[in-house]
Amino acid sequence: MEQVRLLLAIGLSFLVLFVWSMFFADRQPVIDDPQTVQNKSTTTDNQVPKDEALPKTDILKQGPADSMLTAQANENPAREIVVETPFYTVQISTRGAAFTSYVLKNYRETVDRDSPNKELIPKELKNGVFRTSLLGQSVTGLDDAVFSIDQSDDRLVVTSEKKSLVFSWVNNEGIALTKTYTFDPESYLIDLDILIKNSSAGLIKDQLVLSVRKPVEEDKGYGFVGPSGLIDDKLEQVKIKKVEDRDEYKGLIKWIGIEDQYFLSSIIPDSQTSGSMKLTLTDNLIVSQLINPQFELPSGAQKEFRFFLFMGPKSMELLDSLGHDLGKALNFGFFNVIAKPCLWFMNKIYSVIPNYGIAIILLTLFTKIILWPLGSKSYKSMSEMKKLQPLMTELREKHKNDKQKMNQELMALYRTYKVNPMGGCLPMVLQIPVFFALYRMLYQAIELRHAPFVFWINDLSAPDRLFDFGFAIPFMEPPYGIPVLTIIMGATMLLQQKMSPPPGDPTQAKMMMLMPVVFTFIFINFSSGLVLYWLVNNVLSIGQQYYVQQKTS
Repeated sequence: MEQVRLLLAIGLSFLVLFVWSMFFADRQPVIDDPQTVQNKSTTTDNQVPKDEALPKTDILKQGPADSMLTAQANENPAREIVVETPFYTVQISTRGAAFTSYVLKNYRETVDRDSPNKELIPKELKNGVFRTSLLGQSVTGLDDAVFSIDQSDDRLVVTSEKKSLVFSWVNNEGIALTKTYTFDPESYLIDLDILIKNSSAGLIKDQLVLSVRKPVEEDKGYGFVGPSGLIDDKLEQVKIKKVEDRDEYKGLIKWIGIEDQYFLSSIIPDSQTSGSMKLTLTDNLIVSQLINPQFELPSGAQKEFRFFLFMGPKSMELLDSLGHDLGKALNFGFFNVIAKPCLWFMNKIYSVIPNYGIAIILLTLFTKIILWPLGSKSYKSMSEMKKLQPLMTELREKHKNDKQKMNQELMALYRTYKVNPMGGCLPMVLQIPVFFALYRMLYQAIELRHAPFVFWINDLSAPDRLFDFGFAIPFMEPPYGIPVLTIIMGATMLLQQKMSPPPGDPTQAKMMMLMPVVFTFIFINFSSGLVLYWLVNNVLSIGQQYYVQQKTS
């Protein structure tokens, strides 16, 4: 039994240490200074389509007009149009008719009261996002196009009904491209209609490309960070370090996007379309392109493409309400079946008691009630094992020079008293998936971002710190203060360990007692929401263990 418990403890330690090493160790920021980001992002926007370009059509060959159009575009200053809705404020440049700023009204950059609202398009991305291009570069001047707009006012307020902005551009050959954005005051979704008219003398044969891009963020392990897409009804989430291994995903595309811990920027075709998600990684910039099927446009013809754009929070309720299977972007992996119901239940509690700290406590209590039979069985087995400790000690002393004989006598002792040495371990192992599901859920739930609890805990998604010492502390991430919840959690683990039957081997006993210390150091940088769950779970477990021991004594 002692060996089994020791192996279980070591296994749990390795699991947590694995989580630590994967999520919190060896973090190397990859974002350069803003000027470098700007330079590289500009290069990426201009070069990505050309690197993968289709052969240009013979009729629409590029000529001297290209350099002329580029010079005109550079001389023609772009206008910035600001659109304000109840959910966001977006700034659109007439250069490329791309989004250059997107500020969420209901979210802030930091937990500070005077913090500005959350910006989803970093300032260094001067060329913006949702740029339009043609893979084969068959229309000259499009990369540097400055669009005209159908309104004189530089500000559009959308409050009671949908409103549209129409951006138009025509090149020297008479090929026109129009981008129409329609904003809904009741939704995060933005309609995008793209119309290509061919008034030239030749045939256009190409593929429309719509792209979204972001500076690469360091993966903090709180959830998936990077490009993703729903292709052939399968969620593809590509880690940044895997982009070089595979940079294109073909199939029926429902949406593509780029995710960070809490937010998603996504392009959604009006209907599921056969195409590909093309990824490009240039140092500190990740570009995700939706490459549509090839089209042919004879002289005098036109073709329309329709998309939806989404930039906003990865809220399960919100994403599910928008349709297009956007809800699948909030992915807890193997633990979806446990984590999503827990998230739903936590939000239901919050709708009644508007405090996510209390919601976590009640969620923990609920899961404890469900797992009560398993816990009781485990603690009952531990209590029975504790009664046998004197007899087991005698057998070990008596047969200390004959391990085989000692194990035989111990098994005979278990059979005599009808005690299962594994009874205290297996129920605990079965609870591990619940812990990891809640770990994933509590770290990825945007509801906990900047959510206050009580006293000094003003952000359940961040580590708890009482005071700020202003100087570095080993093993601790900033801010540097007293991790009160974590220390209390470690104390409850120590108390729970003392209530369990000690191993007969002194070395094993010392290792078991060291476990709470190890866990305390590991949890020191975990979010206060997760530490709160673990603390409450420990307190409830201590109460259950004490009750079972008193009942069986």
